[in-house]
Amino acid sequence: MRRVASGLTALAVAAALTACSAAAGDRTTPEQPAQDGPTSSAQPTTTSRTGQNQNLVFYADGKQSQALAAVKRAGGTVVEEDGKLGYVLTQGGGDGFAEGVGADPAVVGVSPDRRVIGSTSSRAARPAGGGFPDAGSMAGKGLAQEPLAHLQWDMKMIGADRANAKAPGSKKVLVGVIDTGIDGKHPDIAPNFDRELSRNFVIDKPKDERGETLDGPCEAPSCKDPVDEDDDGHGTHVASTIASPINGIGIAGVAPDVRLVSIRAGQDSGFFFLKPSLDALTYAADIGVDVVNMSYYVDPWLFNCAANKADTKKEQLEQRAVVVGMQRALDYARGKGVTLVSALGNGSTDLGHPTADRQSPGYPRGDEKTRKIDNSCVNVPAESKGVISISAVGPSGRKAVYSDYGLEQTDLAAPGGDALDGKGAAATRSILAAAPEHVLKAGGRIDAAGKPKGADVVRDCHKGACSYYQYLDGTSMAAPHATGVAAILISRFGKPGPGGLAMDPATVEDLLYRTATPVACPTPRAYVYKVYGENETHQCEGDQAKNGFFGHGVVNAWKAATIEP
Repeated sequence: MRRVASGLTALAVAAALTACSAAAGDRTTPEQPAQDGPTSSAQPTTTSRTGQNQNLVFYADGKQSQALAAVKRAGGTVVEEDGKLGYVLTQGGGDGFAEGVGADPAVVGVSPDRRVIGSTSSRAARPAGGGFPDAGSMAGKGLAQEPLAHLQWDMKMIGADRANAKAPGSKKVLVGVIDTGIDGKHPDIAPNFDRELSRNFVIDKPKDERGETLDGPCEAPSCKDPVDEDDDGHGTHVASTIASPINGIGIAGVAPDVRLVSIRAGQDSGFFFLKPSLDALTYAADIGVDVVNMSYYVDPWLFNCAANKADTKKEQLEQRAVVVGMQRALDYARGKGVTLVSALGNGSTDLGHPTADRQSPGYPRGDEKTRKIDNSCVNVPAESKGVISISAVGPSGRKAVYSDYGLEQTDLAAPGGDALDGKGAAATRSILAAAPEHVLKAGGRIDAAGKPKGADVVRDCHKGACSYYQYLDGTSMAAPHATGVAAILISRFGKPGPGGLAMDPATVEDLLYRTATPVACPTPRAYVYKVYGENETHQCEGDQAKNGFFGHGVVNAWKAATIEP
């Protein structure tokens, strides 16, 4: 899984954390159990290879014509232009195209387009209406009414159990989940899921360029999944934490009355490539999304370095393209009023002092190499400008052992779970949220009769049909708590604008910081984690107002629901 914040079941935590502690500086990403999509007789109608050596060529400001000339000289042809983000999609030119076009000073980055042939970049204006009730329809109802609320220690930690009744959010607020998709038919998501606005920018790739299994069999004849499907489960869990409704089923999210828009950029296998990420952010901006949650990093580079000596010229150009392209897309979205929230990462790494990257390039699998790196190398989008990055805490409030950290990089903290933090059943120290039934069945977590096989899965059969929930750990699970709090603030203070309500992202960020609960570095600052007989030490820098473990503090939904303007 390439998500920077892959979910981690409590049952699998031991092996993952041992891997983290075994190699200093290794940003090993914890993984949840394999969740390949169910097998299908549908045959793909698209090839699993990128089409005819396609590349994204990013040009410097004001240098479009020079870049187009460079593309032509290098033997390529332009098949698509994106003036908003300053790049062209090209094809042809042969194996040396990237180096050839990248030698021109007008070109600032070149990345292969790893999508399959036929992937499109649908950008639609927001349609009028939508059939959703007015804001405040759940006012007066509390999280305690939900059957599984007693398992949501995370909501109690940030005061969401009280905030639900006072400020549940508004249906005029659009929350974009840029992830592996959302199970829009899940009983505890469907009431808040906007199918009309949701988009899928990904086509399933059954196999990678080397013929190895990647996403597995296509579930749809076109290999393009419906917008209400999630064959991985990660995006569904994230969406549920943000906005599962108060409906007498399962759990409640942080902002149970806001609207969820699935903007899929991730493959079933968990890879997130550059072009779908660019398209997702641009689309979110164009339809008036208020806040997006990004619990992943852009493949194939865990750390993107502009000029690392261990990389070829082509590899350097690709990493520059990721940094430049994503920053332009993030700037475009933020300029259109989108608040940007990202998971920080699960590598147990001080991002301010990284020393090694052993996971890049992670695609195709097997190309990984060990590189010496420094703080000039960045994780995208967590370390991109204008992004609010979230570290994870466990049930005791300590920084989770797996969570990345760093004085420059950590903006806020939120509950992400930590199976090594506390006593009692390990699963209950993680974050419980919705899971697609078919994904749990394919992963062997429930039997043929629908009964959970382990404590990491909970079934709720209130109101007839059963719905399923899974305990997961990760900064992926922390980020949506912050996204939900941002949605509460926008619901309260946003003004009429595109998509319903609008609010300056800088103001949202300021209010998130003002309402957070400050947490100082531990004493001593060199905090020692006990990881199954081994010690792992993380050094906390900064003061209570801003530090590398907790940033400006742990997000607080209750303060967000009650703060005066």
